[in-house]
Amino acid sequence: MLSESLKKIYAALPIIRELRMIRSSLEKISSGIEAVGTLEAVRFLELELKAHPRYAAPKRLAASEFRVNSQNGEDGIIQEIFRRVGTTDRYFVEVGVADGVECNTAFLLSQGWSGAWIDGRASFQKLLDGRPEFRGKLKGLQSFVTRENIAGLLKQVEAPAEFDLLSLDIDRNTYYAWEGLKEFRPRVVVIEYNSVVPPDGEWKPTYVADGVWDGTNNYGASLKSLERLGAERGYSLVGCEFNGVNAFFVRTDLVGDKFEAPFTAENHYEPPRFALARLRQGHLPTILDPPGR
Repeated sequence: MLSESLKKIYAALPIIRELRMIRSSLEKISSGIEAVGTLEAVRFLELELKAHPRYAAPKRLAASEFRVNSQNGEDGIIQEIFRRVGTTDRYFVEVGVADGVECNTAFLLSQGWSGAWIDGRASFQKLLDGRPEFRGKLKGLQSFVTRENIAGLLKQVEAPAEFDLLSLDIDRNTYYAWEGLKEFRPRVVVIEYNSVVPPDGEWKPTYVADGVWDGTNNYGASLKSLERLGAERGYSLVGCEFNGVNAFFVRTDLVGDKFEAPFTAENHYEPPRFALARLRQGHLPTILDPPGR
């Protein structure tokens, strides 16, 4: 009882009431500043960016960006790439899907595609079990991925030698995972690059098979290194999304005059704009239901 009485006396003190009012006002100001920042980002991305000569060029991909499940605008770019090159089996493999809600193929799954997800997280099987509506359309494999085992993992999920889309994002060893896929020839590859490294710089981390990302800039590979690895594999770099996270490669035999040349890191590089991703507003993300029947 004494404690409750002291709390009431404390709360009734004028200085406490004033501090609470100040805190409430600061929270409102902070919310207003965040809203202004969001509006400025939208204005920039929707108006100024689309009007800029670099991004307005019709063969570039930036104007096609939109996000349903992807981290940034990858959903829109993937859709635009396949509008230009067409689809075949509408089959994907994504390596590194986290919770499956924010990844590059969840929206494709909701559009009737089929494919496989591979991820090393312990919670991955629970994620798959929680979406029974995709049984028969989505295979899952929980495994740590290395350069040496990735081809075998794709064989385990029965991925075709040639399929429409491969998405790779395993942080530190992403470059080496692609290096280990000589036997597979997906038509389109989406791969995370390290945009901290300038576009003309070749760089990749030292390969450690069981290495994991330590939260620093020491991950992935520079866009130039991925451009050259892609060229060795028969792929052309056709673009990057605006926030500087993912690069897009199309098999060179499919490129023709459909994309913006030259297919170099210097031409398509986007710098790290990670802060823009934090300005998104909206409902809680989820994987949309498959097409209605």
